[in-house]
This record gives sequence, structure tokens and C-alpha cells, in this order.
Amino acid sequence: MSNEGGLMLNDYLRDAMSNEQIISQTRQWILDVVIACNFCPFAARVMNERKVNYKVVAVEGLPAALLTLSEEIDRLNTDDTIDTSFIIFAQAYHSFREYMDMVEAAEKWLRKNKYEGVYQLASFHPDYCFAGEDTKDASNFTNRSVYPMLHLLRERSIDAALKNYPHPEKIPNRNIRFARDKGYAYMKMLRDQCL
Repeated sequence: MSNEGGLMLNDYLRDAMSNEQIISQTRQWILDVVIACNFCPFAARVMNERKVNYKVVAVEGLPAALLTLSEEIDRLNTDDTIDTSFIIFAQAYHSFREYMDMVEAAEKWLRKNKYEGVYQLASFHPDYCFAGEDTKDASNFTNRSVYPMLHLLRERSIDAALKNYPHPEKIPNRNIRFARDKGYAYMKMLRDQCL
């Protein structure tokens, strides 16, 4: 093998390891924060059944984000063994405002392509801040993740899970109370130790 080919192979292996590390950190965040804090009462089952797909987006920009969203929907349309997909923007959308613009565009794309009611988007970002909340409010950690990401979920799976869960409308307020009771420093430590 030529040196040039060897360098390309080494670059490929480095990128693959990097993506695997990003996915590993994302899984750790799901386990240590989302599941351990019970922010999503349905996440443990999906994780245990290995019905989660992870896609690391290597390029920046809205066209790449929407293309990846389309590809992940195609994957979900053709593979019933996957219930949910995390699209991870490890190198992009460091600005929360820019990220939220992308989320808005992704939601419009879902509506335009008639996927509203079929798939649902959840949004997570390291600097997530709910409208009207202080950036230091611990409640923001219910949506603060290790990387900017879109979480794509099947609506039918959500509906099935909710049938056996009393008062799902109380989940967001319960999560906010939990995070605030634990405090900003604790929630930040919990999230940051996943990296």
C-alpha cells in the first residue's frame, strides 16, 4: 500500500473512531441523564431492546442537516427494528440560536413532506435554554445534551408507550422539578461527566 493510501486509511480510521467516541458519549448521556433522571420514562425500554440508531453528521450547514434528516426517515421507513434515531452534530451548531433555526427548518421539512404525525422531533443542545428561563436554571438540563442533536421518534411508538403511562402530560413539570431540586451544579456535573 502506498503512503498516500495509508494516510487515507489512517484518516478514515481516526474519523471512524471519533464517530464511535461521539456515539459512546451520547449513549452515556442517555443512560446517565435521560434514563437515570427518568426524564423520558420510555427510553430504557428502547435502549435495552437496541432500537436506537445514531448518525454523526460530519459536514456543516442546513442542507446537510436536512439531507441527514431525510436519510434517517428513509431508514425508519424501511427498518421497523429501529424506533428512534439521534442525529448528532458534533462539529456544527455550536450557537444555540443557529441550532434552533435548524430545528425550525427541520420541523417545516417534516410538515412539507407529510411526516407530521408519523415522526416527531425532539431537540437537544449543550446550551439549551427554554424561552423565558435564565441560562443558569437547572431545568434547562432536561434538554441539555453532550452535543447538538435532533432526536427523531416514531409517533406510533410514542402512542403505544403512552397508553400504559398514567398522566404523561405531567412528565415535563416533573422533570423540571427534579432538575431544580438537584440544582444547576449537580445537573451540569452529571451531563459533563459523560464526555
